[in-house]
Amino acid sequence: MTFIRRISAVHRALFALVLLLGIAPAQSFAQRRPPECVLDRCEDKGASERAFRRPTPGGDFDFYVLALSWSPGFCATTGAEKASEQCQRGMSLGFVVHGLWPQFERGFPSDCDTTGRPVSSVALESARGLFPSDGLARYEWRKHGSCTGRSPQDYFADVRAAREMVRIPSEFERLRREEDVAPAEVLRAFGRANPRLRAGMAAVGCAKGYLQEVRICLTKDLREFRPCPEVTRNSCRAQSIRVTPSL
Repeated sequence: MTFIRRISAVHRALFALVLLLGIAPAQSFAQRRPPECVLDRCEDKGASERAFRRPTPGGDFDFYVLALSWSPGFCATTGAEKASEQCQRGMSLGFVVHGLWPQFERGFPSDCDTTGRPVSSVALESARGLFPSDGLARYEWRKHGSCTGRSPQDYFADVRAAREMVRIPSEFERLRREEDVAPAEVLRAFGRANPRLRAGMAAVGCAKGYLQEVRICLTKDLREFRPCPEVTRNSCRAQSIRVTPSL
């Protein structure tokens, strides 16, 4: 006679309940685990995203990501609705700074300033020529710059230093017509223009078949490029993307 047949009906019921309890918590924990946030996006927006993005007002992070937006590709997809200044015809914008993002090895901090104080006009002046609009500069400070432990003016100075560290490949400056290019070739072009930028230190962002962004990983002191496995894992996987000339 088996063990199950020996025990009473009550014991069988209790045993079944224990088995259920042993399984259910593991399933519910997996379901409750917050989605991973990578760069400027998460799998699912909401409370779980905010919980995962730990606020770090003291500047507790591992490295920076400099996000350079390719204006023609950004404007050809959803950008025209969001950024009229950047996408206005005749601006002839190519790569512009989207942001300088403090990053953890996994995930990133966000929205660390709880004071709600506006960015001063003096600080915004130091950001001129970096971002395509003052509105984006303010937004990037609130969402990302506030987590660096730097003042707005110092953060924008860091953005400038990061931008000056990266040379834009001449191929993009000479572009006169739309071309289909492999994402890997975009990265190789940046590698040729920046010899210290090696494989595993940058990623390509794409949307709707267009090149939208190049994301470059920098050390926290902004002196060197550095590897960033989580960032590069999320690089564009399309076989080819459209690279459109400046507007």
